[in-house]
Amino acid sequence: MSARAAILARLRNAQRTGRVPVGPRRPEPVFETPPESGSETPLSRLLIELTGLGVEHHVEPTPDDVCARVAALVGTRPVLSWDGDRLPYGVGRVLAGAATGRSPRDSQASMEIGVTGCHAAIAETGSLVVLSGKGMPRAASLLPQVHVCVVRSGDVYSTMGEFFTKRALDIAGAACCTFITGPSRTADIELTLTLGVHGPGCVVVVVGP
Repeated sequence: MSARAAILARLRNAQRTGRVPVGPRRPEPVFETPPESGSETPLSRLLIELTGLGVEHHVEPTPDDVCARVAALVGTRPVLSWDGDRLPYGVGRVLAGAATGRSPRDSQASMEIGVTGCHAAIAETGSLVVLSGKGMPRAASLLPQVHVCVVRSGDVYSTMGEFFTKRALDIAGAACCTFITGPSRTADIELTLTLGVHGPGCVVVVVGP
């Protein structure tokens, strides 16, 4: 199947299987006992927002645990990933044989799961920021049906403004800056929500130390 045919087939299938993502409900705020100042961290806020977006997430204590988690998530499925030296925590070593941005286009389009790092995770919105460049193809986060994103805990920012301020030079030097907020979703005029039409229908975040 050609890359074009594979993409069109996925679009047709997504239109037939539209669904509304269901995540756990957030607890009601208790105004009588407000949280102590400083009790919420950027990471804890990020995890709350990811839950609300229907994004599976894992927090791992060591680089080896991050690699083990990614290996378990990938299993035997064909992978499209960033180059190994661009992935944090040495994750590239558990992705032997993965397709990369240098692989034939048809091969990239046929991969089932994409593995990337990211340059920031925005706590206030649960967004992942991916800067494309050499060894970091944008296709890895857009083409496969499942996107696994590895996040360094030091790259979690409280707000988008903080990220823009601290990483302005990195943004300016990137080929493309992509903000990913949960699975790809769209709704037609009848308000039927469909996941995975314009990108991955499932996003998994693995946060390392």
